[in-house]
Amino acid sequence: MEERELLILTGMSGAGRSTVAHALEDHGWYVVDNLPPALLPDLASHTIGSEFESVAVVVDVRGGKFFDELSTSLATLKEKKVPFRLLFLDASDQVLVARFESTRRPHPLQGAERIVDGISRERAKLDELRGTADIVIDSSNLNVHQLEKRVAEIFSPGSLSAIRINVLSFGFKYGIPVDSDLLLDARFIPNPHWVPELRPLTGLNDQVFNAVTKSEGVEEFIRSYVSVLLQMIPGYLREGKRFVTLAVGCTGGKHRSVSVAREIARQLSEHSSDLEISAHATHRDVGRE
Repeated sequence: MEERELLILTGMSGAGRSTVAHALEDHGWYVVDNLPPALLPDLASHTIGSEFESVAVVVDVRGGKFFDELSTSLATLKEKKVPFRLLFLDASDQVLVARFESTRRPHPLQGAERIVDGISRERAKLDELRGTADIVIDSSNLNVHQLEKRVAEIFSPGSLSAIRINVLSFGFKYGIPVDSDLLLDARFIPNPHWVPELRPLTGLNDQVFNAVTKSEGVEEFIRSYVSVLLQMIPGYLREGKRFVTLAVGCTGGKHRSVSVAREIARQLSEHSSDLEISAHATHRDVGRE
């Protein structure tokens, strides 16, 4: 029998909950939208062990006072040893304001005030919950299709028996990804930016990739770092964490971080062991310059 799972989906209004819910349905999940949190234990008892393999419940501030009952319901699920994961959707205030303005809809908590006031209230309300989330997805730099792809990477069939590692390159000057679990600073490597023939290229180009990975000590460093990751993975799996974002940064997210992310993802994917590892590299800031 396949492992069954309860996923609780929450997060900031405008961060993409509806998109994620629809994507989960496309991957065979049974999705319940806007359930009063007090009913979570009852729902779990009726669905876990039924014909539904995977159930997702969307909880948001539209539930008003009922949202405050979520902590109690989560504690009840833990007491009853019901397996569940908490997914939190987030985005920057600037992006959320722009999304609400583009739809010309008010924020559910803004009342007679500004959109940004509603966002501030909601963020304060959800801050503690975000800190307990098993998975955080920041949709600030994702369009609808990219968000759907991220959901597929995490929650497609087979994800329960494996660990998926997103090796995400980025530029420090554009900010550290808020949904990263691990952070690696690649700025100790000589910068191809100062090599005229490499400057216009990116780490997706083999010339840049070779220049970065063949720099003194880099190959040994990457092997050592991958070795550490491999020691961590069994612990992640024991704790039920099956999706990890490793953020690799350099100054602009164009040369060094891209190259290192590619190589780490390759070594993880090609590692031969009893561990089921699915690793891929994504590049947040390539093309921004």
